[in-house]
Amino acid sequence: MAWVTGGVCNGRSVQVGIVGGTGPAGRGVASRLAAAGLSVTLGSRDEARAAAVAESVVGRWPEHELDVVGASNEQAARSELVVVATPWEATVATLAPLVDALADKVVVSMVNAMAKAGRELLPLVPPRGSMAATVQAALPHSAVAATFHHLPAADLEDLTRDLDADVLVCADDAGAATVTAELVDSIEGLQAVVAGSLAQASAVEAFTAVLVSVNIRNKAHASLRLTGLHRE
Repeated sequence: MAWVTGGVCNGRSVQVGIVGGTGPAGRGVASRLAAAGLSVTLGSRDEARAAAVAESVVGRWPEHELDVVGASNEQAARSELVVVATPWEATVATLAPLVDALADKVVVSMVNAMAKAGRELLPLVPPRGSMAATVQAALPHSAVAATFHHLPAADLEDLTRDLDADVLVCADDAGAATVTAELVDSIEGLQAVVAGSLAQASAVEAFTAVLVSVNIRNKAHASLRLTGLHRE
């Protein structure tokens, strides 16, 4: 399979599609990637809704001249690099008609399976162990990577907020891990850390529920920073 490689770092900005991208997390990633100079197609089952959300994202930050357009999920899936930001329970059904469009591409899953219990969010364990593994099973001809799980959506959406976080990347395919790390690193204030194979995604996704619960309890916007790593 021929993956897109070096597209973020070699001066050629790839087109990024976000499937199910109209929620807070999808909007946030779209805003940050567009602010980094990438072209973003925000996908939805409802193309009109996607267009309205994209327009609101661009209109919120006129000084950044963001390149974000709204489209159907099918159109977003035609992009060179695709991010999946659907609600966890809708992920498989959303991806089923996109299998051919996403073949031979890197697909980045930022999906978490969680349920609210009082003031906490609890991690749910999908049958395959993680949503990233679920996405890979649904897309057998794509290379799936998992990332962007631990970033508060509100901080991503607010371009006046400085980001300062490590972002874990899990992938079975080395090329997919490299491309995804480049995507993360294109966003100012973020540093990608390759954590290993998709088998690690179950722990990464589950910790998201812990981190969100900490933020709810403390009315905070905490993310993840690892000590002892080399910083460029």
